Amino acid sequence: MASPSGTSSGSSLLQNSASEEDRQAVMDQKRQKRMKSNRESARRSRMRKQKHLNDLAAQICQLRKENSQILTSLSLTTQHFFAVETENSVLRTRMMELSSRLQSLDEILNQIDNSSITPWNLMYMNQQPIMALANIFQY
Repeated sequence: MASPSGTSSGSSLLQNSASEEDRQAVMDQKRQKRMKSNRESARRSRMRKQKHLNDLAAQICQLRKENSQILTSLSLTTQHFFAVETENSVLRTRMMELSSRLQSLDEILNQIDNSSITPWNLMYMNQQPIMALANIFQY
């Protein structure tokens, strides 16, 4: 007793099998697409990381160069500082010497101003020292 439904159930199985294969193919296609997308995403991530590493390496080189320039500038500035410090020390010493001389000259001027200059003192101040001949004391 072959029923028309028997053939339809066979064709239904065949359709189910075909639709199952189609679904499997679609799932495989989606899986392949997802795997390809993941691989591409991983590749982009690796490229970003590599670019970041390259940028950091370039930044290290730049910072080392700047550091070297700063150290050179610091060394020159330190040398200049010590030269100026030495010059200041010399100038302070000279200033103290000149201040001392000025004070001595001021004292001499005060002595002259404070002494009463009279005509008989002027005569004494204008006199030349009397020099004796060297052979005068020989016997």
